[in-house]
Amino acid sequence: MAMKAAMFEAPVGDDVFGEDPTVNALEEKIAQLFGMEAGIFCPSGTMTNQIAIRLHTRPQTEVICHQYSHIYLYEGGGIMSNSLASVKLLSGDLGKITAAQVAESINPDDVHAPETTLVSLENTMNKGGGSIYKLDEIKPIHDLCREKGIKLHLDGARLFNALVESGESPSEWGAHFDTISICLSKGLGCPVGSVLLGTKEAIKRAKKIRKVFGGGMRQAGILAAAGIYALDHHVERLKEDHAKAREIERMRPIRLEDLIGQAHLSSPNSFLFKAIKSGNVPSLILWGPPGVGKTTIANIIANEIKAPFYTLSAVSAGVKDIREVIDKAKFQMGVVLFIDEIHRFNKSQQDALLALWRKA
Repeated sequence: MAMKAAMFEAPVGDDVFGEDPTVNALEEKIAQLFGMEAGIFCPSGTMTNQIAIRLHTRPQTEVICHQYSHIYLYEGGGIMSNSLASVKLLSGDLGKITAAQVAESINPDDVHAPETTLVSLENTMNKGGGSIYKLDEIKPIHDLCREKGIKLHLDGARLFNALVESGESPSEWGAHFDTISICLSKGLGCPVGSVLLGTKEAIKRAKKIRKVFGGGMRQAGILAAAGIYALDHHVERLKEDHAKAREIERMRPIRLEDLIGQAHLSSPNSFLFKAIKSGNVPSLILWGPPGVGKTTIANIIANEIKAPFYTLSAVSAGVKDIREVIDKAKFQMGVVLFIDEIHRFNKSQQDALLALWRKA
């Protein structure tokens, strides 16, 4: 309710002409926070990312990014459509790339190759399971880009989540990038909006690009007020979100043997990705305390990876039932097998499950 009240009470003007005092205040506030010269408020993070790409590229140039980057996977082909630029995709652990990879991927000065003009990173890395970059990983990439005359952009959709976890300051991050996109509607909890940060000259050009993209808004201070409120009240509360996420971590995938024996938990996302990519892990097992929605989560995962969904329960699963489910699962390329209340399985059920599982 407090955020809504701030929105309703916000003074407004015409932001297309730079006359909305609340939008101006938000842009100045977040630019100062990151030690950058200026900012521009936009409806979405996709728009701020695409404006940045347009700023730093032109036709026959190339963007280097991770193959799981949001700018590549989830922005409607905007790199090509909006900027007519090529993309070089890199692989890397948990969605991150290194300076060495970037150095190897910069195109030579050759008539056959597009000119490399931009490197784009993402923090936190959505498709990397929320993995975070630290500044000691960023600095070598920054230094390389400066040496080669290449611009460096950050998709900071969840950057504040990374900062409250690492303890690093926004101004330290601002010093390492030409442009940063800050999303206000992810963890910060605003209904809409992102801000692109950069130099005054870059943001002046960005305003023209935003106009072409249809992102000019009139009395946008009503929306910007939510961003100001979030920066003042919600950043520190991200620690509460992280604490809750660690509670949910009890549900992360683990090996069947670990469930029956001594639990040794592994990374949820790396386990899932490896299961899908390598093909040598036939299922995903979820574990967690009662009443936290494990069945729902398992179903969602099955739908997401388009895999058959099977369930076994200690209450109803005899050895025959276990054999039937495992026999079905082993003929699939990938399955999600949800085992409910495994702590209630008796010894014969456990033995049958392990024996049939290993055969599958």
